[in-house]
Amino acid sequence: MLQKVMYFASVAEFGTGVALMVVPHLVVALLLGAEVSAVGISISRCFGIGLIALGLACWPGASVQASSPAVRAMLVYNALTAVFLAYLGFFGKTGALLLWPVAVLHAAVALLLVSTWRSARG
Repeated sequence: MLQKVMYFASVAEFGTGVALMVVPHLVVALLLGAEVSAVGISISRCFGIGLIALGLACWPGASVQASSPAVRAMLVYNALTAVFLAYLGFFGKTGALLLWPVAVLHAAVALLLVSTWRSARG
């Protein structure tokens, strides 16, 4: 189960990173419903590079362990991203078509990672 969750999360973050590199204005518009300035495009592409690196760094090996740094990194990233996107949705006066689905997806991945981590400990 953990390996499948890590595969999914790694592919999703890698793909999002590529999308941010190629069409940052579209990703930002779908997620936040905002226009992106020249500086925003540069920052979006930099964030895309980080997501590509996260996806590659967390790509699970043959025997991924719940206590591995990659699992912890993916858990922290997904949990904090879910909280931040929910904050934007409730208080940021921003959001578009994909804000809530992406927030829920990040929360679900974080919960699945916590669940597999807890079951591995027990």
